[in-house]
Amino acid sequence: MTPEAPPKTALRRIGRSIFALVIGILAGILLSVGTDLALHGIGVAPSLAQRWPDRLLVLATAYRTLYGVIASYILARLAPSRPLLHALIGGFLGLVVNSAAAIGTWNGGLGPHWYPVALAVLSVPPAWVGGKIREMQVRTQSAATTGS
Repeated sequence: MTPEAPPKTALRRIGRSIFALVIGILAGILLSVGTDLALHGIGVAPSLAQRWPDRLLVLATAYRTLYGVIASYILARLAPSRPLLHALIGGFLGLVVNSAAAIGTWNGGLGPHWYPVALAVLSVPPAWVGGKIREMQVRTQSAATTGS
């Protein structure tokens, strides 16, 4: 007996889910690195290869957290269904990547240990917020459509 191929709609939905994840993650990366480069360009921050002082790392943590919300919203907006779940998957991927980066650079003398730990800890909560915002929008749109 041969297994049946999944229907085209299921494959299309998986493809759209992967697309949403990739675009959401890229949005977060581009916003973060773009801001880093802009801060360097205007003379506020040293180059990315140099060690940033703690006050700038606090700022970077804040804008990366905000960008996590924005990226997760984009991810959830593009998701074919279950926007919050998609956003949380993106957040958990961020947690894994940031945790691996923290572990990999721990003894490298690249900066204070609190910064990569903060990025790892702050991976999932902004994803939840971004996904929740999109979920509330969907609920509001659905209620407006049905007249409730």
